[in-house]
Amino acid sequence: MRKEKLEELNQYKKELQLIEKKQVHSNPSFLKIEQYTCTLANEQVFNRELLVKGYGTGSAAVILPITESGNVLLVVQPRVFTASTVGVEVPAGYIENQEDPKEAAKRELLEETGYLAANLTLLTSYYQDQGISCAYNYVFLAEGCQKICEQKLDETEIIKYFECTYEEALELIKSGDINDVNSIMALEMGKQYRKERKYEI
Repeated sequence: MRKEKLEELNQYKKELQLIEKKQVHSNPSFLKIEQYTCTLANEQVFNRELLVKGYGTGSAAVILPITESGNVLLVVQPRVFTASTVGVEVPAGYIENQEDPKEAAKRELLEETGYLAANLTLLTSYYQDQGISCAYNYVFLAEGCQKICEQKLDETEIIKYFECTYEEALELIKSGDINDVNSIMALEMGKQYRKERKYEI
C-alpha cells in the first residue's frame, strides 16, 4: 500500500481506538432475544432463541463502492467488541421496514460517505447467522460513485471514510486490517465480477 494511504488509514485507526469500556445495566433498546418452542414434521420438539435487531428483521445492505476513477471507498469505525476495537470495512447498514434492499444500499452509501452510485449490481445475498436470526444481507457493487454531499451520520455513528485502489483494499485483507466476512466477501466477489467483465483491478 502507498505510504501516504497507510499513514492516513493508521491515523483513522488511532483516532477511533477504544480507550475504555464500561458495562452498563439498562433495558436494551436495539437487541432483544425471543424464545420459541419448535415442533418438526417428525414430531421432535425443541427450544430455540431468536436474536431480534431493531424494529425489522435486522437485514442489511452491504456496499462495495467503486469511484469514477476506479478506487474503492472503505469506512473506518469503532468496533469495540473486536480485538483491535476498530473496523476497516465496506459501508453497510440495516434495511429499514419495507425498504427495498437496493434503496437501502443507496441510502447507506450516501449517509456513510456522501457518495452516490451511478449503478448498483447485486453480487450475492446470505443469512447473517441462520442459527439465531432471520436477518439477511444483500451485497451490492456500487459503480461510478461520485461525491455529492457530506456524510449524514446518525447521532451514534462515528465513521471516517477512506479511498484506496482495489489492489490496496485486497492487501488490507491479507494484512488483517479488513477482517469481517461482509467486507471480505464483497471485495472477493467484486474482484471476480470485475475480472469476468475484464475491468482493471
